Amino acid sequence: MTTETITAAASGSWTFGDLAVNRIGFGAMRLTQNGEAFAADAAPGDRGRAISVLRRAVELGVNHIDTAAFYFSSLRSANELINRALAPYPDGLVLTTKVGPGRNPSGEWLPHATPKQLRGQVEENLRQLGRDHLDVVNLRIVGTDSIAERFGALAELREAGLIRHLGLSNIRPHHLAEAQAIAPVVCVQNMYGIGASPEQEELLRTCGEQGVAFVPFYSIAGTGRTAGATADDHSQVHTVARAHGVSAAQIRLAWTLHRGPHVLAIPGTGDPDHLTQNVAAGALRLSEDELTALGSLYHETA
Repeated sequence: MTTETITAAASGSWTFGDLAVNRIGFGAMRLTQNGEAFAADAAPGDRGRAISVLRRAVELGVNHIDTAAFYFSSLRSANELINRALAPYPDGLVLTTKVGPGRNPSGEWLPHATPKQLRGQVEENLRQLGRDHLDVVNLRIVGTDSIAERFGALAELREAGLIRHLGLSNIRPHHLAEAQAIAPVVCVQNMYGIGASPEQEELLRTCGEQGVAFVPFYSIAGTGRTAGATADDHSQVHTVARAHGVSAAQIRLAWTLHRGPHVLAIPGTGDPDHLTQNVAAGALRLSEDELTALGSLYHETA
């Protein structure tokens, strides 16, 4: 499979409310360091290389970039890299960020933000990105408790014009209904990939029924999570990859995109070659037999 001229447009498109994006996007988590994301001893990534990857992503038609103020290493900030690489931002580029988690300057995790603290996190993202509003803000949560008060605080910022659209991250199915009763939800960002659990599949289907974008994270990494993809992929993944002349990571992305027109992908990388391969995965078309075989694999992301 040639990857030289394939752009993100080959993956098709979806809309966050009134914002159209190609279904293959880019995740900024890995831009700031080498090795495992958020690791205390991770070496900062090369600034020039990160900037060139971001610019190349846009050249390849990527118009959806996922970021967060807590994506940083000792010397690098994902938001600052995006600002430096892409501002003034091209028309049609959608920047999605997350609030809720926070880290202190040494990188240690802080308690998740209270409703009052969320405004400060939104303003921090605005400052770092050099924007007067944020396109999409996802409330990232941990646990099963009510999100009404926190999501309501973001809904107020949406009404004030600081946020254009709202989304959710790392949620359970009941959280989506709770949020929808407060303000429109344009996307859900949850862990998902080959081997997804029944609950994950249920949430994907619910989002499709409601016209909400489903944006998986760790769709390539699987159990590797913040450390990245593991080397012990199932033989069936490699069999399908060989049949198409592509990598196992590309098959994982393609399988995920086949799960519905509302399913997006935000693979992240600091490697220009991997970027090209990730974008090209949006053009892969898997057969029904291949989709069935891959869908029946172990529940690695449960």
